Amino acid sequence: MHDAPISGRARTPIWLAIATALRDNISEGLYAPGDKLPTEAALAKKFGVNRHTVRHAVSKLVDEGLLRTRRGSGAFVTARPTEYPIGKRVRFHENLLAAGRTPQKRLLHIETRTASAGEAQVLDIAEGVLVCAYHGLSLSDGQPIAVFESLFPITRLPGIERALLENRGVTEALGVAGVTDYTRKSTRLTAVLANATQALHLQMREGDPLLRSTGVNVDLEGQPVEYGRTYFAGDRVTLTLDT
Repeated sequence: MHDAPISGRARTPIWLAIATALRDNISEGLYAPGDKLPTEAALAKKFGVNRHTVRHAVSKLVDEGLLRTRRGSGAFVTARPTEYPIGKRVRFHENLLAAGRTPQKRLLHIETRTASAGEAQVLDIAEGVLVCAYHGLSLSDGQPIAVFESLFPITRLPGIERALLENRGVTEALGVAGVTDYTRKSTRLTAVLANATQALHLQMREGDPLLRSTGVNVDLEGQPVEYGRTYFAGDRVTLTLDT
């Protein structure tokens, strides 16, 4: 590793030598995909140079696609986007395992509330009927890639709330509620900007781009069993249409 300050007497331009050192650090696993680099001030102190020289080196790695920068947040090692197919059978764990990733879902909170007029229409229930709202965070290889809210009609799915509280996956929880299989009826994709809460969970800046997926899942009889809104980090996921 290149930890020692780089001498100004080197034939190679100092900024290029720093870029090489950082590139080696990344290839050796010192910084993994998604990791944030030390600040410009910390790197300048480490290499014994000014911040402008460090900035030049970082820009070189950004041009190479090894780093990405966020204004006010710093430089991050570029993570290979997760391939996520959208089709008739959307299954988070299966999709990520098929892509060679380690899936994980983190429960944020679960609440029971009344459905709005729009939610009730989508779920084919009466306005004001209770739904189970499941809020969570989806991760790929330990990196947050999406925040989501899924709504389940409680009267149609007895036991769904308890199953979700037990940290069961959606497919397993629906099975507990009597749904042996389900498919995606519709998906709508919209570009939006991250609000403060979404940015916090996704380790992004407020106002960074997100891709919102709004979907409805139905059981074998065609009855809606889940209405979900998922907000994907735009630079971490590649959504593909599975036809």
